[in-house]
Amino acid sequence: MKRMTRLSICVVAGALAFAVAPSADGPHIYAIRGARLVTAKSAPLATGTIVLRNGLIDAVGADVAVPADATVIDGAGMTVYPGLIDMGNGAGLDAAPPAPPTLPATFRTLEDAERWKRGVIMRPELEAAKVVRPDAPELSRLAASGVTTVLATPTAGLFKGQSALVNVSAPVDEPQIGAVADPRRGLQVVRTPVALHVSLALGQGGGRGGGYPVSLLGSIAFVRQSFLDAQHQQLEKQRYEKAKTGVARPVYDPSLDAIQPALARALPVAFEADLSREILRALNMAKAFNLDTVITGAREADQVIAELKAQNARVIYNLDFPSRSRTLPPDADEPVRELRARAQASKTPGTLEKNGILFAFSSGNIQQPRDFVRNAARAVKDGLSAEAAVRALTINAARIAGAGDRLGSLEKGKIANVIVTDGDLFEDRTRVVHVFVDGRKVEAEAPAPTGGRGRGRGGH
Repeated sequence: MKRMTRLSICVVAGALAFAVAPSADGPHIYAIRGARLVTAKSAPLATGTIVLRNGLIDAVGADVAVPADATVIDGAGMTVYPGLIDMGNGAGLDAAPPAPPTLPATFRTLEDAERWKRGVIMRPELEAAKVVRPDAPELSRLAASGVTTVLATPTAGLFKGQSALVNVSAPVDEPQIGAVADPRRGLQVVRTPVALHVSLALGQGGGRGGGYPVSLLGSIAFVRQSFLDAQHQQLEKQRYEKAKTGVARPVYDPSLDAIQPALARALPVAFEADLSREILRALNMAKAFNLDTVITGAREADQVIAELKAQNARVIYNLDFPSRSRTLPPDADEPVRELRARAQASKTPGTLEKNGILFAFSSGNIQQPRDFVRNAARAVKDGLSAEAAVRALTINAARIAGAGDRLGSLEKGKIANVIVTDGDLFEDRTRVVHVFVDGRKVEAEAPAPTGGRGRGRGGH
């Protein structure tokens, strides 16, 4: 056998060193000792220890021993919470609708124009998990406010697409053994799909591109017809499979196929609805098609409590509270509905709690991540119990997302998404001092103010 040259030996040795080198990310074993533990599942512990190992909560309790191999964090005077979950955030998604042609003349027929419009407003097959950008800075900046997980939600169209539960950061890549790397975005996805998101209104002007639908009634009719078309598509497929021959094959339509799990109640449908009449429309449609229903936005959910309970609908309440327009003169009058909306916004979560509605919180269009928790604190000030607010930000959010057995509380075996604060979460001066995502310590620095609208506590 021929001897290897010096160059060959160097190349092989270098390749082996790259393949088996220890991860720069290092071991992840932490013990937070002597802290107050808010488990979100049971009563808080005045003092205790929580151990994080290999991305999971290894132990939690008042008498937990600190492992010899753990990095110890002194939790005296601090409080440990499950990582917060924002149940409605489009940050980090590359999910722009298809761009219109530069000239209308490029459409060969009216049907081409309408097909393009359909591709804009009907995208149930769009999966957030497939278009989230790995390590997107818009996501990672949320950690400084205590948010460790978001329900990544497409935002455009009537059938917006399917959401995914996504961590705000991913671990450092492990050494790759082999020539093909794993998809990095998969490291951040906790669960997918979570829900099919639907709106019953495109907004004034019928959305982009003109054409049908151009009105609220047109939008509602389009959504209803799409559910009917999906039902028909299912029947046609069943007939074709049964007959085998002599029957025309159904047209392949990925959009209608993507609605099938919702019709089978295997995938919840999250209807975007704020006003009471909008919520009732959504509930009526959900009842007609026997859908597993979630209401998002839900500004006037307090006015339709009985109807929500009758259909066992869950609520994702938008904490982007309305505010008086800065363009209005100080003495300008406003519609009564807008005045009521501002006065009631922070009180509605308390009403949901009192009536036993399962609810969580979303940030909506909040510009500053810190205002997500600040507005939850406003809800606490206006009638929501602090315990219910914590649950809405953690375990209830996980349950609505179908992941209550995986995260959302401080329990042994759950994903180690954990935050440590230097006081009560809803106190004005409390800071998030440590953040762990998948058991890894995230260096989260609060972003500098950007001049965006703030929604601090008590501000209306």
